[in-house]
Amino acid sequence: MKIVVVYTMEGCPYCQIMKEELNKENIYFLERDIENHEDEFDEFIKETGVDYVPAMILMTLDENQEPQNVKFLAPERDYNEIGEGVALAKKYVL
Repeated sequence: MKIVVVYTMEGCPYCQIMKEELNKENIYFLERDIENHEDEFDEFIKETGVDYVPAMILMTLDENQEPQNVKFLAPERDYNEIGEGVALAKKYVL
């Protein structure tokens, strides 16, 4: 199963747009607020060197629900516009 995880922050207009665009494209995603999932986002930052949101992790869960083929997508590193990030997520899940 392919999973899209989106890291967001309350009050972030770009995060809201990202979620709306993913919904428009019928892309199921798990939202993680960075305040509530600080340890996870710290790992993201450690892996990418980027602390901006909205950020994404794309992964596949194997039959044991273990993550495989994990890709970290950071704004201003892997995509510059929300639409580019949504396109990457869409390409991944299709």
